[in-house]
Amino acid sequence: MTAGLLAGVTVLDMTNVLAGPFAGYQLALLGADVVKVEVPGTGDLARQLGADPELSRENLGVSFLAQNAGKRSITVNLKNDAGREVFARLVDRADVLLENFRPGVLDRLGFGRDRLRELNPGLVYCAVSGFGATGPLSQRPAYDQVIQGMSGIMSVTGTPQTAPLRVGYPVCDSFGGLAAAFAISAALVRRQRTGEGAYLDVSMLDAALTSMGWVVSDQLVAGREPAPMGNENVTSAPSGTFETADGALNIAANKQEQFETLCRVLDRTELIDDPRFLTRDDRKAHREILRAELETSLKERTALEWDEILLPTGVPAAPVVSVPEALRSEQVAHRGLVIELPSPREDGGPLRVVGLPTQVDGAPVRPTAAPPRLGEHTDALLAELGYGPADIAELRSGGAV
Repeated sequence: MTAGLLAGVTVLDMTNVLAGPFAGYQLALLGADVVKVEVPGTGDLARQLGADPELSRENLGVSFLAQNAGKRSITVNLKNDAGREVFARLVDRADVLLENFRPGVLDRLGFGRDRLRELNPGLVYCAVSGFGATGPLSQRPAYDQVIQGMSGIMSVTGTPQTAPLRVGYPVCDSFGGLAAAFAISAALVRRQRTGEGAYLDVSMLDAALTSMGWVVSDQLVAGREPAPMGNENVTSAPSGTFETADGALNIAANKQEQFETLCRVLDRTELIDDPRFLTRDDRKAHREILRAELETSLKERTALEWDEILLPTGVPAAPVVSVPEALRSEQVAHRGLVIELPSPREDGGPLRVVGLPTQVDGAPVRPTAAPPRLGEHTDALLAELGYGPADIAELRSGGAV
């Protein structure tokens, strides 16, 4: 099903690569008509990025396909007078403008905040950037890894011997995109109530810091500097990744009763009354000794065997799996998260993408169409703006679209 929660909302998506396109994809999944405004000839840089060179040669890079299903694509040259007029018409009929240029780029193209407000006073204008539109770092270029480093995420990832380490997926792009989609949705609620537009300045650095939970609160509230702890949970023990006979098992026995149950299941009841492990703080202080004691028993069975044994006990635990295993899991299949669409590539075939992480009214949410080829909907969108066939031909010949 499609969610339809944002049905009737038109979003101009001028974004590139990941954080911005991810935000636009969430809005498209929620039912918005997301119009991807791209540069003629090249489009979103993500069209050339990803693990399949053949797809990149077709301007359908894996990175693009993953975040742009359900959108429509129009190419517009904002350095061309007629192209700027096309864009002004798009702005006039839009509800949301989403972009992730470096701050000031849209101003230099003639569409700064004042101009956009003049064209459409009710417009929700969301700008996503690495550091936000203000401040001493606002003009610095930024990609996910840069933000991971400057937010402190890398400093607490890995062990004391291996940190700093990059998180293995673009976590800052993802949080920045979610922050943008959330703020846009909230601004649309206010606009429906008051008619007032909004200017939303989303900083990936800010989003990263606000996502870090106790890592940040320990510093701000308790004055404790966070440190890398590998797979250990600083707030509790035994809580982390443990070795079994054939692989890793996550165990989060954070409560006293969970620790005691774990000891009984492992037939290690003597650990319950051991003075080194009596309380949560005792266990945290002696976590490495406790780990060694537990792993002595855990190595007697496989991770899957322990998973089956621990599941009915109430002790949170699960095997550590690969990405392919996670995508093939019965739970993910049951939720309908992975969706198969017709591929937009020249030879067709299937395309698998992930949908919305939230089910709506008890059903998974899927995109309405495959990701668009570059400029696929240009003529149709121009016709919606009031351009006739002769006008469209002139725009094309003049390099406006």
